[in-house]
Amino acid sequence: MSHISTPSDAPRPGGRRRARGRTRGRTVRRVVLPVLLVLVLAAGGTAWWLYQGLDSNLKDSAVDLEQALGDEKNRPRREAAAGDALNLLLLGSDSRAGANAALDGGRPGGARSDTALLVHIAGGRTEAVAVSIPRDTLVTRPECTAPDGTVLPSARRVMFNSVYAQAGSACTVKTVEQMSDVRVDHLVEVDFAGFKGIVDAIGGVTVRLDEPITSGLRLDAGEHRLNGDEALKFVRTRHGYRDGSDLGRIELQQKFLGALLAEIKRQDLLGSPAKLYRIADRLTESLTTDSELASLTALAEFGRSLEGIDPAAMDTVMLPVAYDKTDPNRVVAVEPSASLLWEAIRTDAEIPESVRKSPARG
Repeated sequence: MSHISTPSDAPRPGGRRRARGRTRGRTVRRVVLPVLLVLVLAAGGTAWWLYQGLDSNLKDSAVDLEQALGDEKNRPRREAAAGDALNLLLLGSDSRAGANAALDGGRPGGARSDTALLVHIAGGRTEAVAVSIPRDTLVTRPECTAPDGTVLPSARRVMFNSVYAQAGSACTVKTVEQMSDVRVDHLVEVDFAGFKGIVDAIGGVTVRLDEPITSGLRLDAGEHRLNGDEALKFVRTRHGYRDGSDLGRIELQQKFLGALLAEIKRQDLLGSPAKLYRIADRLTESLTTDSELASLTALAEFGRSLEGIDPAAMDTVMLPVAYDKTDPNRVVAVEPSASLLWEAIRTDAEIPESVRKSPARG
């Protein structure tokens, strides 16, 4: 695993500029949770005992990716064209451990990842793009060792989010690397309690719906102010919105996290040390990172390297998928669009407009 690097002054490979126009209006700031945290920590000025408490929150749950993923020669190589670009896998976990047990109709046992984003931070640290991987995507899971030491053989046509449930976050990283041939540099995982805590700490988030949600969290079209519990139900809603698929849930997650960033900017949270500490405390208790990011110093350094990213320049794209011909409740990556997307990420190039037109839509 490479060390955290700072932006280079060299020109971007190929002089890339991302597409704007209609895409910009749909841009979603889904990297806001880890970026918010690192900006909070980079703000500094916290007493040592506060620092020590937050720091221990991170170290207690760190994942050693180098050890978990094994032989370096079996991992994707770094493309020279990518320069100092970085790739971060962001997972939203529905773990029921600890404070998560009673959240959103809690059920005992197990954990899944309802949200998975491969966040590509471009060379020069002025742009970022997040690739949403639908949880219902059928993938080939590589051979993995689960956290309890059980060795799981490779398996074909398994749901993407089942990889996390059966083998944990390191195996999810390994699966993403295998399906994309993209090197994953860092891992960030946020659980239910962390998500709810952030929303409650800022006093709620206002979202606007163009269409109603007709089951579960029932909401009419229009504007709604959501607290932490309601926000959690909102981003997990699947049935009762559009076609009831996971793709509709991804759309709601995009809506919410864009609204969350707008709320953070509206309240000028970065100018309020007391609020920032409350958010950082709640988030670090519910955050798992790879071992390289598992300290406030490392996160602050990472945060400072992202200061040049304008939220308006952040981009998102969903992995191009189509409904599976055998099981219409599942989706599969569409070729050649998926390969073109992964190649753009590997080489730090512009995302082709053609890959944004996924045949399956929520």
